[in-house]
Amino acid sequence: MRARRWTLNRRAWLRAGENGAGSVLAIGLVAGIVSLLSLVLPLSLAIAARHTVTAAADAGALAAADTAIGIHAGFPCARAAQVVEANGAALTGCTVDGLVVTVEAARAVIGLTVFARATAGPAR
Repeated sequence: MRARRWTLNRRAWLRAGENGAGSVLAIGLVAGIVSLLSLVLPLSLAIAARHTVTAAADAGALAAADTAIGIHAGFPCARAAQVVEANGAALTGCTVDGLVVTVEAARAVIGLTVFARATAGPAR
């Protein structure tokens, strides 16, 4: 009987040392998830902004090429600026070489500036 009492007390002593271990583990997991999200979120925002700027530059180049060809009236770079700004970016450069137009667009996101360049014109 004496040996059994010692084993029961030893088991209780061993279990008593684990009190609160689940809470510490849960706090560690939550802290790890929050740290991971704080690293991934800015990256995903920059990638989404890059896609937006690329789409804006593509649309601006196509609109400017349509204007250069004569489908729409006006000046190609002015048309590109309208389209790029309507798509949420800023026109940083516009080059017209005959009927081929190159448009550069940019947008600032979280302290980073995302650039894109697109060229459009008739098929050769």
